[in-house]
Amino acid sequence: MKIWTLEAAEKLYSKPFLDLLTEAQSVHRANFPHNTIQISTLISIKTGSCPENCSYCPQSAHYETGLQKEPLMEIQEVVAAAKKAQAAGSTRFCMGAAWRGPRDQDLDVVCQMVTEVKKLGMETCVTLGLLKDHQADALRDAGLDYYNHNIDTSPDHYGKIITTRTFEDRIKTIENVRKSGVKVCCGGILGMGETAKDRLEMLLVLANMDEQPESVPINQLIAIPGTPLADQTAVDPFDFVRTIAVARVLMPKSYVRLSAGREQMSDELQALCFMAGANSIFYGEKLLTADNPVPEKDLSLLNRLGLERLQ
Repeated sequence: MKIWTLEAAEKLYSKPFLDLLTEAQSVHRANFPHNTIQISTLISIKTGSCPENCSYCPQSAHYETGLQKEPLMEIQEVVAAAKKAQAAGSTRFCMGAAWRGPRDQDLDVVCQMVTEVKKLGMETCVTLGLLKDHQADALRDAGLDYYNHNIDTSPDHYGKIITTRTFEDRIKTIENVRKSGVKVCCGGILGMGETAKDRLEMLLVLANMDEQPESVPINQLIAIPGTPLADQTAVDPFDFVRTIAVARVLMPKSYVRLSAGREQMSDELQALCFMAGANSIFYGEKLLTADNPVPEKDLSLLNRLGLERLQ
């Protein structure tokens, strides 16, 4: 596997914009069906009271954001939500819980959720925080396809965003997931005061893993009142697209998902992201606790662009 250097990534990132998009689209077409978007749905199965202090997150117990706390959902509620998502066109169902990491008794319930959703014929994904090796194995045995655990930003910038768990903690969880045989979903967030170099270094951590993540969500920060990042300036749209394009070139076979922040994006910006190689979106009115474009708006955009949903 090719080992990418910061110099090579910076050279790519600094190309004329249209040249970079052309290269990214060429790489994309060599590895994926043309004009096809994978649709995922993400729900919060346990909301709020998280002990971590991630500066972007309204679910942290460290901040007053007005979020309504909710306990772990009942299994039948989750299955009903999965059926609704499937009927709307989603092929992957993602379940997120606001924990530092799951207790084994809670994980047993999540494993039952995974098994029931898997029976519907959907791909399954969970994001539960830090994961021990035996917990990753239990999720695999329950039928889990993907585990999401983002690295968020570069190793250097990480300590400015979170102090309750380290960058290495996150890498260890990803390693546990990989060892279990479950596929890895891992990306980051743009707009947290990081530099372009930070963004590239984040992508390089992912691209230079022994096995690249099968799924790479790229989020645009949603500045939530009450969090330390509430007053952050939005990312320059062209810088956001450049980052998507570099992710596509560095990780040619990974699904690059346009994730949080789409509600604030114009149709034109989203179209540029698809041109740059993004080929997956989250679908539904909520992403955990944040607003997301309503399905009708997404369907309209995909139809106008001639993009088909992956079956």
